[in-house]
Amino acid sequence: MNLTEIFNELQISTNNAGTSTGKENKASNSFLSSFSPIDGQKLAEVSVTSKEQYEAVIQKAQEASKHWRTIPAPKRGELVREWGNRLRTHKDALGALVSLEMGKSLQEGLGEVQEMIDICDFAVGLSRQLHGFTMHSERPLHRMYEQYHPMGVVGIISAFNFPVAVWAWNTALALVCGNVCLWKPSEKTPLCGVACQKILAEVLSEHGQPEGISNLINGDYTVGEWMSQDQRIPLLSATGSTRMGKAVAQTVAARLGKSLLELGGNNAIIVTPDADIEMTVIGAVFGAVGTAGQRCTSTRRLIVHDNVYDQVAQALSKAYKQIKIGNPLDQANHMGPLIDTDAVKMYEEALVEVVEEGGRVLVEGGKLEGSQYQSGCYVRPAIIEVSNSFKTVQKETFAPILYLIKYEGSIEDAIAIQNDVAQGLSSAIMTTNLREAELFLSYAGSDCGIANVNIGTSGAEIGGAFGGEKETGGGRESGSDAWKYYMRRQTNTINYSKNLPLAQGIEFNL
Repeated sequence: MNLTEIFNELQISTNNAGTSTGKENKASNSFLSSFSPIDGQKLAEVSVTSKEQYEAVIQKAQEASKHWRTIPAPKRGELVREWGNRLRTHKDALGALVSLEMGKSLQEGLGEVQEMIDICDFAVGLSRQLHGFTMHSERPLHRMYEQYHPMGVVGIISAFNFPVAVWAWNTALALVCGNVCLWKPSEKTPLCGVACQKILAEVLSEHGQPEGISNLINGDYTVGEWMSQDQRIPLLSATGSTRMGKAVAQTVAARLGKSLLELGGNNAIIVTPDADIEMTVIGAVFGAVGTAGQRCTSTRRLIVHDNVYDQVAQALSKAYKQIKIGNPLDQANHMGPLIDTDAVKMYEEALVEVVEEGGRVLVEGGKLEGSQYQSGCYVRPAIIEVSNSFKTVQKETFAPILYLIKYEGSIEDAIAIQNDVAQGLSSAIMTTNLREAELFLSYAGSDCGIANVNIGTSGAEIGGAFGGEKETGGGRESGSDAWKYYMRRQTNTINYSKNLPLAQGIEFNL
């Protein structure tokens, strides 16, 4: 599918609106240019949201919220089901656009759209299960229960590495919960935002829904700051770096709003002497080089027992020699480019810094040159032998650098190394030893929000709640009971007696 075919199917022109409640608004005089990291080609321009446009959009969203929350949840679920079906229709085109604009492989682009479809299916079922709880009152002839209500306008700030799926995670749940959404996609992938907004807005319009239920704004961090400061947005879901998340959290907390944060990861796989080495290598390689190491769940550290260290290192080095790097639309390639040249610079700086700290290069990295790499965004995946205490290892580098760390003691020692970083998103252990596996999953084990046994750190199914602890932010999205983040909780007590007894046996006689 070529660029023209993708644009035609997704109704994208080379100059699109960046502010939308359903219809295009071309009043902005400022534009973002979208470039493909595959070849450096300019794909299109997207208008930047002005402050005046922002005000108009959020006012429209507030009005739409008054209507949307009155629709029964199962009926809202029906519209989400239609949205999922429309995504099925456009899966190939949208998946290809994700690959073009972000640079991940076509299979991963299609997989990301499939995540959108899956969360729609999940949300449809959820629309008939938004339950509360009933409990016994201490007072006679009283009924006490809890219920959940829509919050209103849910703000969503998403990152470039998953330019469509994370928005859908939030939007599908927010919509069935009775909220409307205001989305600022990454300024590095604005076209994906335009395409997604058009698809959902079209479905809502066809079913007679007003503008303002799904809203798109575009711009840099300034637009995100407007959202963070806006009391009309009771919940702001933000995905990105820990630095960004701390700024969002402080600003939202200052107005006593709620934030849902999905931030950085420094994910490790522990490899014990009882590990299946072949399985380990497959999981580690995909985790480290998939999406060119630009997943929040990418494998950054491999903590390997001394007894199998040399075997694992040799197997990894052999596997890395087989990795094909190039145009991600070519399914023969395993790894595409980094998102832009700024990311390449950070990758190169990390390689220099870790060697200066004492790291030993096992598989050499570096920027790739040549006509097929003309965008300047292609690099070689690297493996460096390190100590977990290195400053470079302690921070997240969004690139295909795998740090190899040796441990010589017990499984408890390996877990301590894994937990000894500021981030707490995803983790894994490779072992056929039941005791080691159970200890890793226990209260004395991994301190991450995600802990896996005999699979890697990268990737997650929508059925489970996704998120992490510590500097990863503590948020939970997608499955399980993550829907509760998108609603306000209310306790109700009904007195159906002829008296007014007080709680705790207090008497108040007049």
